[in-house]
Formats: sequence, C-alpha cells, structure tokens
Amino acid sequence: MGPVSYESAHGIAVITVDSPPVNALSQPVREGIIDAIAELNADVPARAAVLRCAGRTFIAGADIAEFDAPLKAPSFADVIEALEGARTFVVAAIHGAALGGGLETAFGCDYRCASESARVGFPEVNLGLIPGAGGTQRLPRLVGVERALQMILSGRPIAAGEARAMGVIDEIIEGDLLEGALAFAERLVAQGGPRRRIRELDVAPVDNLDALVAGQRARIARSARGFQAPQRAIAAIEAAVRLPIDEGLEREWELFEQSRTGVQSKAQRHLFFAQREVSKIPDIPRDTRKRNVERIAVIGAGTMGSAIAMACANGGFPVSLIESSEDNLQRGLEYIRKTYEAQVGKGRMSAAESDERVSLIGHGTAYEAASDADLVIEAVFEDLAVKKEVFSALEGVCKHGAILATNTSTLDVDAIAASTARPADVIGLHFFAPANIMRLLEIVRGRETGKDVIATAFQVAKRLRKVGVLVGVCFGFVGNRMVLPYVREAQQLVLEGVAPNRIDAIAYDWGMAMGPLAVLDLSGIDIFYHIVAAWADRPDDPSYGWLVNELFALGRLGQKTGRGVYRYDGRKPIPDDEIMALAAAAAERYGVQRRDVSDAEILQRLFYPMINEGAALLDEGIAIRPGDIDVIWTNGFGFPAYRGGPMMCADQLGVAAVRDRLAEYADRLGDRYAPSPLLERLARQGATFAAWSR
Repeated sequence: MGPVSYESAHGIAVITVDSPPVNALSQPVREGIIDAIAELNADVPARAAVLRCAGRTFIAGADIAEFDAPLKAPSFADVIEALEGARTFVVAAIHGAALGGGLETAFGCDYRCASESARVGFPEVNLGLIPGAGGTQRLPRLVGVERALQMILSGRPIAAGEARAMGVIDEIIEGDLLEGALAFAERLVAQGGPRRRIRELDVAPVDNLDALVAGQRARIARSARGFQAPQRAIAAIEAAVRLPIDEGLEREWELFEQSRTGVQSKAQRHLFFAQREVSKIPDIPRDTRKRNVERIAVIGAGTMGSAIAMACANGGFPVSLIESSEDNLQRGLEYIRKTYEAQVGKGRMSAAESDERVSLIGHGTAYEAASDADLVIEAVFEDLAVKKEVFSALEGVCKHGAILATNTSTLDVDAIAASTARPADVIGLHFFAPANIMRLLEIVRGRETGKDVIATAFQVAKRLRKVGVLVGVCFGFVGNRMVLPYVREAQQLVLEGVAPNRIDAIAYDWGMAMGPLAVLDLSGIDIFYHIVAAWADRPDDPSYGWLVNELFALGRLGQKTGRGVYRYDGRKPIPDDEIMALAAAAAERYGVQRRDVSDAEILQRLFYPMINEGAALLDEGIAIRPGDIDVIWTNGFGFPAYRGGPMMCADQLGVAAVRDRLAEYADRLGDRYAPSPLLERLARQGATFAAWSR
C-alpha cells in the first residue's frame, strides 16, 4: 500500500499517485511509478495508461527536503526513462499544478491532458536550481528555445489554456478529469495509439543562437544580479540545441547538481522553508478563531498612510483614508491617483483595475470615518505622544472588537496600547516603504495583544499578499534594530577615512540591493536622525551617528533635497568631497585614527554586528526563529536571497569565525563589537543558528 497504485479495466490502465499533501516526487513516489510501469509492461491487455494524482493537485514538484543529502535511487531520470520505455503509451492527466519535477514527469508521458484550472511551470530558479530531469532538454523540443527560456527563467507557472496553445498540453478536459483522460486515451487507441516521445523531437532551428544566448545572459545579469541558477539554466537550454539529447541530459544533470549542492540553492531552500514557518506561532493554535475584517481605516494621508491605503485596496478591502487636514488629505488622494496612473502607464494593471482600486478608497477628515472599520491602521508622524493621542481618540469612536494597529517602525507598542482601555485589541503592523509594493509586514505583538488579534493579522497579511512575521516589542523591533549597527558601521568607516561610494559599492557587489549610505539618502537623513533621537537607550558615544547628525544640521536630507551623503543629478548619486572634509574634521574632534581599511574588513564590519544583533534578538525572544530574521531581511531590506539572510549567512561563515572576528574588533575598536551571549554560546558549542532553531 505505497503512494502509487495500479489498476486496469477495459484495456486502459490507471496509475494513481496518492502522496499528500502535494504528491511531491519523493523517493517512494519515484519507486512507485517505476513499479507501476513494470506492471503496465506485464499487463498485456492494457492498450494504454493514464497517470493521474489523487487529492488537490498533480505532482507539484520534487520533495526538496531530500536535496540536503545525496539523492536516493531511483533517480528522477529513472522515472522518465521508465515512462518513455513503457510498452504502450501513457497519458498524463493534470489538475492543480504540475511544477518542476511534476511537469518533467508529465513530459515522460506521450501525451498530456489537463483540467481547465490546471497550471504548469518550472519554478526551480526560485530555489537556486534548474530543472534536473530533462525539463531544459524536452521543453525546447515542444515550444522552441525562446519560449523555453522565457518559461524556465521566469519561474512563473502558466495556465492550462496558454500551455495548450504552446503545445505543452495536448487536450483540455472539461468536467471530470479522469473520465475525460480515459476518453482521450480511448480515442488515441482508436487512432492506432502512436507513441510520441518528446526526446525524439528535433529542436526548432534558431537564428543566431549565439546572439540569443548572449542577450539572455546580459538581461539576467541585470534582472537577477548575482544569482547563478538562471545562468546555468541558459547553459542547459543552449545544450538542448547544440548537443544530442543524451549528452544534453548529462549536461543538464551536471548543472543541476552544481546548483543543488551549492551555497546559493541551500540558502534559497532555507528561505523557502523559513517563509512557511513564520506564521507558526508556538502558543497560538492553528485553529484560533479570527476576527472578521471586511473594512479598514487608515489614519494619516502622508506618503506611508496613502501607500498603506493602496495596499489595502490592492487586497480588495474597502478603505477609509482619514486626515485631519483637508489639504493633506487631497495631497494623499492625488498621490494615490498618480501612483495608479503610473502603474497603468507601465502596463502593470489595466485602467479598469486602477479605477476599481481607487473606488475602494473613501476618505474623511474626522475619526468618525473609522467608526465602521474592523481594522484601523495608524500611520501618523513617528512621535510617541502624537500616536498616543490618536489611539486615545480612537477609543471613543471605534466599534467593539475593532483591531487598532500602529504602523510605528520603532516606538513602544505597549506604551501606545496603554493609551486605550482595550490593549488586547492593539497590535503593531509595521509596513515597509513603499507599502503598496514591499512584501514584508512586521506584526508586532504587544504585552497584552490578544491571540485572536495576532491570528487575524496574519490572515490580513495573506490577503494583502504580504509576508507577515511576528516580532516582539523593543526599539526598532527586528528589522530596524538590526539596521542601526549596519548604518552605524557605515558612518564609522567614513569617519576612519573610507569613501562612502567605496562602502556602498562593496555592499552592492556583495549582493545588497543598495549600499547603507545610499539607503540613508533614499529614505531621508531626517528619518534616521529622528529615529536615533527617539532612542532612549542609544549608546553614550558622541561619535555615534555623527554623519547623520551633521548632514541633518546642514539641511542635506538626501535625495529629496538633492544633497545628502552624495550630491544628486536627478537620482544619480555623485561623490561629494565635502563629506570627506567633514569626516576628517570629525575624526580629529573625536580622536579617531584614520587608516587604510581592507574590503574584507568593510564587509565584516557592516554585516557581523548585524548578525550579532540578530543573535541578541533571538536570545531576548523578540524574534522567534533565526529563519524569521532571514525572512525579514530578504523581504524588507534587500538582503540577497542567494545568501539566505543574516543568520543563515552566519552559519555558512561559521558562527565561531564570526564570534572570533567580533572579539578582535571589540579589543581594537570598542565594546560595541562585543559578541552577544547567544553568539558566544553557539560558538563554544560548535553549534549553528539552524540547530538552535530546532
């Protein structure tokens, strides 16, 4: 009674994969399919076979949990070889999703039929992999090289109708899939049941293959900077054109194994599982009853509030945007209108979609406009007194059971909750700018926040297509608390004589979306100035944040004023000698020695203190799991996914090596580098953050 069964009646065999939840192509499933084909080969009356899956989907892909160890026999290729070598033809009956190894299994069949709602694709690049069971060799034989490149490099699944038009699917089945697949097989038998192995097809000729490949490589180098898997996928598809099928399959497997065993895929697979863990909260059962959220109100029509309103409208929620000033309200509504118009202009949504979303956003200038909201999100100025005043006012307006959320990025959610008589209803929902685009949502749990409120917040995040991560209350929560040492070190390095553009280039080349000083200018020097000014426990060090302090005093607030760390020509940053002059004077004032600093030290000083802060957050219980921190940093701060996040990166570097280097910096440069207690414990034990999380 394994995961694959075989039955035969009326001359058509049915092979059924039943391996919940998604019929992954695990070792037992692979073995079961091969055994079923052996039964088919011995079943002389059977004139054809249908390969189908029970449950909600066809084979949704490989079991990637197997990829951390050598793959057990039979291999993926053995499954395809068995299907192609079957005594009679096999029809794949696809419903749900046939992805990666699932679609490759279907490619081992002679024909493919699918329900109208089915989707097929090769998402491997999203896990740092390429198809490894012939996908890069067989897809070009079906659809041509250009379409194969597009489908495999995008990683996006396509609908059954499009797949039918491309030739990936042979028949769309209306109604019952199994009945339709059996009827399709019967028709093929009546036609003589011709075998149609994809491996025997020729790849359509390509005009100037060299130019096509070079163009794709250049495009991917820009759009997927630093990622190895897409470049390997191009090499594998190129092999489909240049090599006989068996040699092409060997080349594909070689490239697949390079990816599977490499650091990048391990990091991306780590994130895949970590992102599925973030909503699992140890003390909140899965069946916790959620509150009903149908209408949302947003307080504050500034850039952030307006963007949050758009995020809510994008999720299909009716929204009331509330601002005390009519002028500010109109500016917010104009910002929303122009943002949607820009999306239409870029072809990212239709005019009808834009109109529908704008129509969901109502507005008002009094708190009473929030009276019917199930969720109220405060997005006013980042000042504790102002926020407490807003929550106190909402107390008398909002209906019983409404969730009151603050979008604060650093402030004490418990202090805000204390300004109401319903602290159990209060939660932090920290959106990241721009809120209508960025996927991360820090869900901040206050001391008295109700469990049902937390469960509801995750449900809302899912509808908004956000990645919600639960964090505890402290200054800056997880993301911004870890940003503080990152931008601190960038400023200290400038103080020691390192040019800002060199620091940013090193961080960018390492994989960050932007360097730390460029981020200061983009976000606004004033934003960081006020964050640090509001930090009651900031270090007692006169040089702390020196660059932000001086730039703020000079009115150099970043891109919005045309000058910050850099001068700007439009959005183009231009190094400014005045910054180095400021640094030289500040170094003399603070008694800082200026010296040559290596690229390696710059990287270590940017990222090791960040890792150290992450360890402290875990030790304090502010973050639940190391993977939660990694999800926050890869979704909210431009940390390269192919490095897996700060804590995964620490494991790859070696926790003891990180601890030792921080201890050296602490001896030379001060206690701010002192390894945290958790980092010390793990280093002494020879342990990893991944092991600690278990």
